[in-house]
Amino acid sequence: MDIKQIDKQYIANTYARFNVCLTGGKGSILLDEKGKEYIDLGTGIAVNSFGIGDEVWKNAVIAQLDKIQHTSNLYYSEPCALLAQKLCEKTGMKKVFFSNSGAEANECAIKTARKYGADNKGKEYYTIITLKNSFHGRTITTLSATGQDVFHEHFTPMTDGFVHATPNDFAEMETLVKTHKCCGVFMELVQGEGGVMALNKEYVKAVAKLCEKENMLLMIDEVQTGNGRTGALYAYMQYGITPDVITTAKGLGGGLPIGATMLGERVQDLFTPGLNGTTFGGNPVCASGALSIIERLDEKFLEEVRQKSEYIFSQLKNARGVKSVSGMGLMIGVETEKDATQIVNECMEKGVLVIKAKHKVRLLPALNIPFKQLQQAIEILKEVIEK
Repeated sequence: MDIKQIDKQYIANTYARFNVCLTGGKGSILLDEKGKEYIDLGTGIAVNSFGIGDEVWKNAVIAQLDKIQHTSNLYYSEPCALLAQKLCEKTGMKKVFFSNSGAEANECAIKTARKYGADNKGKEYYTIITLKNSFHGRTITTLSATGQDVFHEHFTPMTDGFVHATPNDFAEMETLVKTHKCCGVFMELVQGEGGVMALNKEYVKAVAKLCEKENMLLMIDEVQTGNGRTGALYAYMQYGITPDVITTAKGLGGGLPIGATMLGERVQDLFTPGLNGTTFGGNPVCASGALSIIERLDEKFLEEVRQKSEYIFSQLKNARGVKSVSGMGLMIGVETEKDATQIVNECMEKGVLVIKAKHKVRLLPALNIPFKQLQQAIEILKEVIEK
């Protein structure tokens, strides 16, 4: 059975796949159809938080499968309720809406801001400010929120009501607030698809104060940065701000699809029955897996994430062939003299899986990757970059 040929014949041609068919693995080691081993520094684009086949996560999922795999949101479900409780306790947020993906979580955030604007400022206050180089999803509306023209081609007209500010330019942010009827600001604190660029802390704090002053919602997209990825439970915790809305997905599920929109005090009661919904959101199997992830992200574990991050930065920032290293925690972008695509392919040949973000090599290893494997992978990456 030629899986690659079947894929090409029957799956929509939306992905430029690497010439590798992955069949299994354990932890941070993946196997292809020929039995070749790879050290995984991509984790399904920041999804497999604890790697492949993590026993705690797997046992939580299996235990729930033995009970009930799905029930609609017309009924109560223990895993869904416990996960919401844990998220609120760890963040100080008040309520959670569960969905299936980061894009859907972001759609909920957009709905939240627009209803808040209409209820508190007037129906004409529906514009949301996002940042240039941002990425918020692939639905028409989250594409419209995304501040990259390349994603807007072929799908116009875009959803109205989004303007894009230059990252770290507070004067421009103030001007946009003055010239548009705004209900909120929505931003990633580390722009993943935009090149793994972390925002300045002073800028983020100033935007937070502006939102409070202008009665707008401060919304933080933690789809990729959340769930321990940046060395804190959520990236906003490293910026000294309190968002009104937090969205997350990817690493929350540990490999199963789940999204979450966390609502703060100002918007905790904004939604009433029928104003939003989803069939699979809060699915008990996905929620059980997510609960097993969130429960383990304590300060001791996060300190290990930060130590691994420091190691990677220290190894790469002065390496030959490296122009710059950006990001936060285990969400890292490496700008190289060599073409990033060439580096990705050469690393693959040598048994290390890395991915790209624009013109950079992007590293998103499992949060619990063994230090010895991390060292081995970084040495191979350095060797490829320096060649």
